[in-house]
Amino acid sequence: AKSDMAPSRNKDAVRIAVREDVKRLTDWVFDPKAAPSAATFKDGEVTVAVIKPHAVAKHKSGAIVDRILHEGFEITALQLFTLDRQAAGEFLEVYNTVVPEYNGLVAEMCDGPCIAMELRAEGAVNAFRALAGPSDPAVAQHIRPDTLRAKFGVNKVQNAVHCTDLPEDGVLESEFFFDIMQDTL
Repeated sequence: AKSDMAPSRNKDAVRIAVREDVKRLTDWVFDPKAAPSAATFKDGEVTVAVIKPHAVAKHKSGAIVDRILHEGFEITALQLFTLDRQAAGEFLEVYNTVVPEYNGLVAEMCDGPCIAMELRAEGAVNAFRALAGPSDPAVAQHIRPDTLRAKFGVNKVQNAVHCTDLPEDGVLESEFFFDIMQDTL
């Protein structure tokens, strides 16, 4: 009887060891702090694109990323975030008194996971704004039907992607997600 129990204990010990190894590996792979950000924070060369929660929930992220890559952008950093109201409000603060949909934009950004990317290209901010298209998808569908917002946007709030407005804001927005937000994870 003693010899029958030994293999069972060995199998249990192996199972426990394997589970611990798998947990360590899983924690390393999925822990955003396990590896430093690849963001470059290069002024004039980077912009931030955020795939909004509604587009993530509708499984449009892959198509959006494919299109970004097809247009020649280099993705230098990419991370999934779930923003709380405070973080979304801070990120979108510049729109507070400018855009009537500000509260809706904040609510959308904290409605589920979003995907933030630092994109690099020559004239990155303006190039990505052109790819994103007008902020109103209905307008985009008429005047720029091949843009991301025309194809994946629903309305002015759920317009598929956020894009950096001004060239001088590219680095600031990248730092928000890939530096400042790293401390909150």
